[in-house]
Amino acid sequence: MPLGFRAGAATVGIKASGKPDLMIIGIGADAPDASVAAVYTSNLMVAAPIVVSRRHLSATDAAGGGRYGWTRAVICTSGCANAATGPDGEADQETLAIALAEGLGTDPYRTVALSTGVIGTRLPAARIAPDIRRLASDGLSDVPESLAAAGRAMCTTDSRPKSACASLTLPDGHGAGVVVTVSGIAKGVGMIHPRMATMLAVVLTDAAVAPAALYDILRGVAARTWNQLTVDGDTSTNDTVFLLASGGSGATPVATGSPEAQALTAAIESVARSLARQQAADGEGATTLITCQVIGAMNDADARAVARSVVASSLVKAAVHGRDPNWGRIAAAAGNARLADAAILEAAGMSSEEAARRQGAAAVVDPLRLRIAIAGTDVFAGSPLAFDRAAVRTAMDAPELLIAVDLGSGHGTGEAFGCDLTEQYVIENAEYTT
Repeated sequence: MPLGFRAGAATVGIKASGKPDLMIIGIGADAPDASVAAVYTSNLMVAAPIVVSRRHLSATDAAGGGRYGWTRAVICTSGCANAATGPDGEADQETLAIALAEGLGTDPYRTVALSTGVIGTRLPAARIAPDIRRLASDGLSDVPESLAAAGRAMCTTDSRPKSACASLTLPDGHGAGVVVTVSGIAKGVGMIHPRMATMLAVVLTDAAVAPAALYDILRGVAARTWNQLTVDGDTSTNDTVFLLASGGSGATPVATGSPEAQALTAAIESVARSLARQQAADGEGATTLITCQVIGAMNDADARAVARSVVASSLVKAAVHGRDPNWGRIAAAAGNARLADAAILEAAGMSSEEAARRQGAAAVVDPLRLRIAIAGTDVFAGSPLAFDRAAVRTAMDAPELLIAVDLGSGHGTGEAFGCDLTEQYVIENAEYTT
């Protein structure tokens, strides 16, 4: 648990299963507000917690446009997405914010929210408001177990919670170094094919970072990690990642572009990458984590596009499930690759002019230079290669499959994460609300 934060979880009856379905992460009573940055779904059917969170962040820092600001707490309800619920859904979400603020002794605008579950259902806002007040006022703790409990309460169809942690040393302004912690929790195993974020995640650090600088870090990290994750090709209505910085470590504030910012970004990205990989591995019905690593691209954007196209292919995913080394599906997916939206390209480091020009363009793939390896065995190098299919089938029968692609055209690199497509995925989603 990074210094300056507290967390807690409870069961309030949103889920019919009786499992924990409410979590709160708050700031210590005597600590100042935490800076916060957010990336959200690009789906136009935006869920109420995103609408409300944007409104609240804008109230604390108008320059952020709802993407960054200041906060004292994050609340997550699980079992009801509160999406496609209209003005009533927004009113329900504000009711939760008021209850949370009352429990913490703060302003509702200094809270942000997440939710996950079935689309089109209403939150029992009035009924659970007293539970929110009690948890916020008496149920939060700074021990690591409380953050783990918060991660479990976020889960819906997840088979297990997702968490990751990293640490680094930053200067404290007195010629000494202090340990800074970065910890993250996440949920999400289905309806995952993001553009700017995916699923739900909260990443905490006790570094000191201004909101705008924190957003610069998060948008780049998301573009290189969560934005390279796909499970089923569907972008959720609720996708949100919050990154909070408490300053509790006592380290000197991190300035944009400084060596300290680079070190902190690397730590945050390592946590985000781990969470994204955990989400892919736990995709609904999944048996295999698929990692596609691409080298030799004209640039990193092309490499990321090819990697994501490969792991997003339903045909590749089905072949992986059947342990079928069908490299033709990988080659076809690589040839179909298209670059991301301009906002994503810019977030990952491309200039705004080039991003506007290249968004949606085909990645550069030369069939004669293309090389493909499955589970460590070369299967294609501009033309088919002879290989032991039985041996590769055996190698594919593992918790993780590495697909390596060399485009042979430059020095760009990228990776993406996905999972196999199984009968259980179809069964689970065929009966999701019944």
